[in-house]
Amino acid sequence: MISYKDLGLVNSKDLFRNAMAGKYAIPAFNFNNMEQMQAIIQACVETKSPVILQVSSGARKYANQTLLRYMAQGAVEYAKELGFSVPVVLHLDHGDSFELCKSCIDFGFSSVMIDGSHFSYDENVALTRKVVEYAHAHDVTVEGELGVLAGVEDEVSAEHHTYTRPEEVEDFVNKTGVDSLAISIGTSHGANKFKPEQCSRNAEGVLVPPPLRFDILEEIERRIPGFAIVLHGASSVPQEYVATINKYGGALKDAVGIPEEQLRRAAASAVCKINIDSDGRLAMTAAVREVFANKPGEFDPRKYLGPARDSLKELYKHKIVNVLGSAGKA
Repeated sequence: MISYKDLGLVNSKDLFRNAMAGKYAIPAFNFNNMEQMQAIIQACVETKSPVILQVSSGARKYANQTLLRYMAQGAVEYAKELGFSVPVVLHLDHGDSFELCKSCIDFGFSSVMIDGSHFSYDENVALTRKVVEYAHAHDVTVEGELGVLAGVEDEVSAEHHTYTRPEEVEDFVNKTGVDSLAISIGTSHGANKFKPEQCSRNAEGVLVPPPLRFDILEEIERRIPGFAIVLHGASSVPQEYVATINKYGGALKDAVGIPEEQLRRAAASAVCKINIDSDGRLAMTAAVREVFANKPGEFDPRKYLGPARDSLKELYKHKIVNVLGSAGKA
């Protein structure tokens, strides 16, 4: 077994406590490869922000669990090399079994999510509690989930969303002992979060999604005051990336995300971790497509992955400074 502490990582406990007190959210950025990790650490060092490096089950299979562990350790050292030691959490995103969570803990993860939201309430409680007992024995923090987010991202998919029921949260937190809770208030996975018929159009003709259910969030805050809340599926799907992808041969239709002003409002509440994955995919894909279109003879991966990394870094700096409010909080 490898302890995350030996890798220079931290768990999320103190980060969440500070975020709630400071009314900001910790960025939780998914990564699968070196360029994504470089962009995340560069952005966080330049803005002096703490960060949660998220690994999905699919990313773990893609990148290999051993390589991921060393990449996370490398991220810690890379930040020091860049001149500022930011707190780094290595987090399993959407773990779906006790065995997967245990394996990640044993391989040096400092935080895990157990997503039992697709099970019955009692099954969710039992599974989450089992993971919590093992994780806490190793000082690893655990995120649970109540409510179901629609959409598709990696191996997580659901056709319909189910809002979190505030009357369940207090019982769930007490019975499971989780450190944070992912809730469903209208966010969703993927780049196509809403169908056009679910949206309205503003004066410029741009599709605007229905607002997040802040009434549910406020009721949850009232029932479990001071408890760490998490938002999944919180990419904003910047239309400039969608336009660039489509300009250079892509076919993204009706891609609509969560308005950033709504995420900023959420970050000032008990929401102290906001997950962003699809926006990063869009930024990288747009940059790669542009290079391929303008330089069709290019075949050096550094010449297209480099610009993709740079575009991703600028996106993350924007999110940290203007959306999450975590700049200067490392």
